[in-house]
Amino acid sequence: MREETDSLANQQVISVWVRDPRIRKNDFWHAYIDYEICLHTDSVCFTKKISSVRRRYSEFVWLRQKLQANSQLMLQLPELPSKNPFFSLNNARQITKRMKGLQKFLEQILQSPVLLSDSCLHLFLQSQLSVSKIEACAAGRTHFSVAQAVQGCGLRRFHSEEDLQKNLSLCCDSDSDSSECRSPEPLIKDLAINKAKSTASLDLMGSSQEETFSCSSGST
Repeated sequence: MREETDSLANQQVISVWVRDPRIRKNDFWHAYIDYEICLHTDSVCFTKKISSVRRRYSEFVWLRQKLQANSQLMLQLPELPSKNPFFSLNNARQITKRMKGLQKFLEQILQSPVLLSDSCLHLFLQSQLSVSKIEACAAGRTHFSVAQAVQGCGLRRFHSEEDLQKNLSLCCDSDSDSSECRSPEPLIKDLAINKAKSTASLDLMGSSQEETFSCSSGST
């Protein structure tokens, strides 16, 4: 039986890309870069098969620390690309190197069955919740579940519990004729189909990335 389970797991595909670095400004003096994380999978570990979120380097650092703590030191997690004190938002080579390192990190941790059972990993990859909200949701301290947070991200981005509750209310009033009050599943399905079409022809590591690095330098 165990051999059959291992064989099934080996047949499942989890593809992840870290791409599209963008400069974000906190204010006039401070800026950082975030990256798009695209996930395509047929794994039974994921209820959502296609997703796209944006995360910054400091959030990856948080994720590694959280996964290491949650696994109770049972695993030695792969390393993240090192923090460079001379990292520049105008240096395309540095950004590309970091981006590839972040993708390699995700590819490696997604090979671990132990880590795939961690709710924090799923919320990191498939919701736009902040790290503090991820911790609260994984600990059951929010009004919404992990599954609701993941599915809610497919409808539109949200930044607070109130926003998410509004997302979930799309499936209220079952007797309403309004399409906005029907089950969100068709909307999620349409989103997945459109996402698959739009990403199929992308060169995920293409040279066009350097065109996004024309903004002024700032801190990460």
